[in-house]
Amino acid sequence: MNTSIGDRIRALREFRDITQEQLAQRASVSVDTIRKLEQGVRESARINTLRGLARALDVQLERLVGQPTVTQQLTDDGGLLALRDAIQDPGSLPGVLDDDNLEDPPSPTEWAEQVQAATHTYWTGGYSELAGTLPSLLRDGQAAAREHDTETVWTHLALAYQLAASLSAQAGHPDWAYTAVEKQLAAAARASDPLLEGMGVSTLSWVLLRQGRWEQAQSVAERKADALEPARRRATAEQLAVYGNLLIAAATPAARSDSHDKAMELLTLAESAAVQSGPVRAYGSAFSVTDVRTQRVNISLAGTAGQPDAALTASGEVDLTEISRPVHSASYRLDVAQAMYQTGDSAGALELLLEVEADQPEWIRFQALAAATVREMLEAERRRNSTLRGLASRLGVDPAL
Repeated sequence: MNTSIGDRIRALREFRDITQEQLAQRASVSVDTIRKLEQGVRESARINTLRGLARALDVQLERLVGQPTVTQQLTDDGGLLALRDAIQDPGSLPGVLDDDNLEDPPSPTEWAEQVQAATHTYWTGGYSELAGTLPSLLRDGQAAAREHDTETVWTHLALAYQLAASLSAQAGHPDWAYTAVEKQLAAAARASDPLLEGMGVSTLSWVLLRQGRWEQAQSVAERKADALEPARRRATAEQLAVYGNLLIAAATPAARSDSHDKAMELLTLAESAAVQSGPVRAYGSAFSVTDVRTQRVNISLAGTAGQPDAALTASGEVDLTEISRPVHSASYRLDVAQAMYQTGDSAGALELLLEVEADQPEWIRFQALAAATVREMLEAERRRNSTLRGLASRLGVDPAL
């Protein structure tokens, strides 16, 4: 049985034994908004209101608004459950006897090529395909590490677990993602690569963010950035990229906690590093001035007092053609669509959302932000909009308001 946002808010509030007034104070929203949501008078709220409520209730935004239907589809197909079993493999625990590995592991070269192909699949939005291949990829990586035990093999195993963490978090399973990050960091240590460990901490920060642990998400990323800050005159592009990604990782939860000045300070440092490094791909991630500027748009929308006008102004500094990753481009345009809607351009927001859906039809169905924005648009529509309602249906949002 599907429950409404109001039902979930009431259940979570009562579980924590707090009143509507106490929740309103903790979330910095009006008690009237909470009352109307719980009574079903309103079916949604502004995304910043929902973020505030999620934080006050100590849950992920995705849980509050409801998981996109594609997650259930992947689970029904067995892909996500197989991924869980590969990440939380009992045979990898100390003292547990594993089944004999009956198949020959891939060679180090074959293994590296498999990880590179999986990374490409992730960044082009092929989540169903990746969910189907990642479990066997992780098992192959463990076998390759047992057979060859080289730093190169451990490096690619760390990157494979990074993919597993990212996909798990996107699919609404941050606990699986946390376990994957633990294994990513363990593999990075075996690879004896401090920069690879830095990328692991960047992934950890993102997972903590998805768990609603904003202060920890900022702290771990910022402290690791400080530890890895390169001497600028001798810095390599890879050092600058990892350092910059950690700064970006710290900036996002800072903004969610309404520390916008701190977030912008961190992004200014990241952009300086990007200017020096130039566009670079390192450890399965991209880093450039454009990547940093897209985050300015995202951060302008974050927190209980988002600034959509500032977000649109920041978007004027972004050259869309310079965003190298299709999923990153889609995520950036989703932020812009939200800013457009919040500044009164509903038609422009819907047009951009449809454009993103056309480019990334699977990816967008994983995005709680897209579903929440469409819910908000549905609630505000003054006349029936069949195009909007069609998009809502495809995103698993009930149009019957």
